[in-house]
This record gives sequence, C-alpha cells and structure tokens, in this order.
Amino acid sequence: MASVTTLVWDYRREYENERKDLLDAVDTVFRSGRLIFGESMRGFEREFASYHGVRHCVGVDNGTNAIKLGLQALGVRPGDEVITVSNTAAPTVVAIDAVGARSVFVDVRADTYLMDTDQVASAITERTRCLLPVHLYGQCVDLAPLERLADDHDLVILEDCAQAHGARRHGRPAGATGAAAAFSFYPTKVLGAYGDGGATVTSDDEVARRLRRLRYYGMEERYYVVETPGHNCRLDEVQAEILRRKLTRLDGYIAGRRAVAARYAEGLAGTGLVLPELADGNDHVYYLYVVRHPRRDDIIEALRAHDISLNISYPWPVHTMSGFAHLGYAKGSLPVTESLAGEIFSLPMYPSLPRGVQDTVIAALREVLANL
Repeated sequence: MASVTTLVWDYRREYENERKDLLDAVDTVFRSGRLIFGESMRGFEREFASYHGVRHCVGVDNGTNAIKLGLQALGVRPGDEVITVSNTAAPTVVAIDAVGARSVFVDVRADTYLMDTDQVASAITERTRCLLPVHLYGQCVDLAPLERLADDHDLVILEDCAQAHGARRHGRPAGATGAAAAFSFYPTKVLGAYGDGGATVTSDDEVARRLRRLRYYGMEERYYVVETPGHNCRLDEVQAEILRRKLTRLDGYIAGRRAVAARYAEGLAGTGLVLPELADGNDHVYYLYVVRHPRRDDIIEALRAHDISLNISYPWPVHTMSGFAHLGYAKGSLPVTESLAGEIFSLPMYPSLPRGVQDTVIAALREVLANL
C-alpha cells in the first residue's frame, strides 16, 4: 500500500469502486456524436440546478472562470469594488482582478474562519458593487446580514461555493441565496471531475442568458454572431457526463466525509488541537478538515518522522501575496486572518480515506502533541 504521505488526497480507491460507471460515461459521450454542447452538459446543468434549488446552471471550464463570468454577468466592471476575504484560495481574488475590479478585504471569524459579516458595512463605499462571501472548508457564511446590506446599498451577492457542494444553512443549499453562485469541480472537490470544470448558477433568467453568452465567445444562438465580447470557457462534454454520474452519489460522498470528520473529532478530543467548529444552522460537508494549534510548524515537522505530510489551507493570506501588493494591504491589516495562517493545517479528508490511514494519522498526532 502507498505510504500515508501520498494519501493526503487520493482518488484511486474511489475510481476502482466507480470504474465501470465512469468508463461507461466516457463511452456514452464518444458514441453520442456530439463532443461539444451535447446532452451530457445540458443534462448535468439541469440536474445540478435542480439539486441546488435554482433555475439555471451554466457549465464552464473551471471554478475561476465560474467566478469571473459570474461577476461580469452581474454587471461588475473595471473600477468597481468587490468585498470578500483574504482567507481563501487565490482564484477568488484572481477572478476579481481579471474583470478589472478591486478586491476589498474584511477579516474572518476566529471560530469558524468564515467572513466576519459584522465588518462588511464599514467596508462599503460608493464604488462597491458586489459582496463575495466564500463558503470555506465546507460550511456556509451567514448570508442574512449580507442580504440586508445588498438591499440597502443596491449591491449584488455572488457566492463562492467551490468548497461547499451540498452544504446547507437552515436547510437552504449553498448557492441558492445570492444573485449567482460559482462552483469548482476540481478533482479534490466534494463533487470533483476527472480534470477541470466549473459552473455558475442563478435563478435570474437574464443573468443566465449573459452567462451563456460569456462562455461562448459572446454568442447566443448562432455561431459567428457575437452579441457582446465573451470567452471560450465551455464545460467539456466528457467531464459533464462524469459529473452527471457523480452527482447522483454526492449525498453519499458527503456522508462519507462526515463519517471521517466524526472519527477525527473522537480521536483527537482532548489533545489541544482546536477542531472545526460548526456554526449554528449549518450542515457541514467537510471539504477540508482544518485544525489549529499555535505550534503548527513544530507539529508538521514532527509528523515527517511518521511519514506523514499535511497540507495548509492557506499558509499565505491573499493580501500578503506579492501579486496583490497593488491592493495596498499592510501586514497586520487583517489580524485574525494572519493569525490563522500561522496556526491552521488540514488533515487528510476524502470519503474513500482508508480507516487504517486515518487511524495512523490520529495516533501520530496524539503522540506528537503529547510530546510537545
């Protein structure tokens, strides 16, 4: 068996369990006679929209473009401001930058690591156009305060759901509240493709029309007739069919992740690690299992002796990256985000994680923590 080091994430056990269906998905597309904009993509869009309780899903080639096109379809333009967080994967901010808008950061909560919505009102200016909450690690931001602010200031909400497929707050799915929501289907995601993929969802008919034009050069119905300048970022038909098959198993994937999380919670109780906190009203899907300790770096170094290598999501807040120095955020400007970056780390988390590997990780962590 491969070493624990290689099993921070590994799709191969899941693939063996689903191999027949996945290969049939590929064969279905190849035999269909339609490799672009076929029934696999159309069917997945219908079914993914239905799962999330929205009217429209527009499949695209990756999660970054799902955000970028979402911003454009919602009317965000160069010079506008988008309020978001720095404790996120860089693509959130890359997409904002790509449309010429400026990211404005608020800090996150120290308990859930999610956007501190109490700070958003003071960040709004006359240039603010969009609020972009990130449903991080598998649970939802409380959108109720943002909805009130959006109504009061004529703003739009674009949800970043890249880590929250199937997550719910008070029974409402992630992605069903804002004017639009962006999803990634990168292979590690709760719903992951066997390659890249993404989607933007909305219940607004006009926003959906704009999204469909934007992903297809700016064309709506006829090839060569550009309505408005757009892009070429369609969801691949093979990935769409694979996602369509995997969508029927999404609730099972989530149940598997929750079982892994429950074993971590039991096995690591009383060790001094700060374990994930579930916000009231949230149904967590545990895209990542993020723990916290002030001696994080010492723990990670000690685990190497056990042949265990763990990820950090994320060690460098976006506002500290040289590529975003133009945003003008000095060290110390987001104290909670910066403190977390020095203490958080992620344990192996995926639904097919072998129980023996998880037990090894728990035992090694308990030994290391006892000897700090």
